[in-house]
Amino acid sequence: MEKIRQATRRPKRRLKGKDRIGVRTGRVLNRFKMGKHFQLEITEDAFSYRRKEEAIAAEAALDGIYVIRTSVPAEAMDADTCVASYKGLSAVERAFRSLKSVDLKIRPIHHRTTDRVRSHVLVCMLAYYVEWHMRQDLAPMLFDDEDPVLGELLRDSVVAAAQRSPEAQRKAVTRRSANGDPVHSFQTLLQDLATVARNRIRFANGDETDMLTTPTPLQETVFRLLGVRLAL
Repeated sequence: MEKIRQATRRPKRRLKGKDRIGVRTGRVLNRFKMGKHFQLEITEDAFSYRRKEEAIAAEAALDGIYVIRTSVPAEAMDADTCVASYKGLSAVERAFRSLKSVDLKIRPIHHRTTDRVRSHVLVCMLAYYVEWHMRQDLAPMLFDDEDPVLGELLRDSVVAAAQRSPEAQRKAVTRRSANGDPVHSFQTLLQDLATVARNRIRFANGDETDMLTTPTPLQETVFRLLGVRLAL
């Protein structure tokens, strides 16, 4: 903005006109997003500005600080519990991301009636409920943290950065589970399970029979952790 002020005072090709000065000033303000901290005065042939020192000092006092408010009484929720509850929203955000795009892909919705849209969303919610339980049971095979409580205990305070348990950190580095198998994401594990199939065989005489594909060692481990038994 100092360059603009000087441009309105230079002896040659001075910047004049409220509109021209205003457009040039607006470009600067839009670029740096600091307009709220300055008091501007624009005339036909002059431009001046000053810093709003009180407003700047007030914002500087809160720089790097966020404030969480709750309607829950202090007797029912202390400060640490309030912050922990707020940080728990990250799990909700991950759930919505899984629902909308990553795993279940709730969008786009091609239904037109209200009842069908609600039914579609309900089915996706039930599917995520199943996924959540699968993640809990399959945590030893996934990059997911098997002991998030321990990770919370390793944090210096509730406002410190989230910590993963030592086992989760080991899996992330070695990319191997405790028994030496490759660690999967939930998506890659589902892709591996997609090869499990039941085939119906029809003979020339009209007889029919069903045959299951033979599970791989990895698939057998998945079914064991889930408590699922393959049967015709």
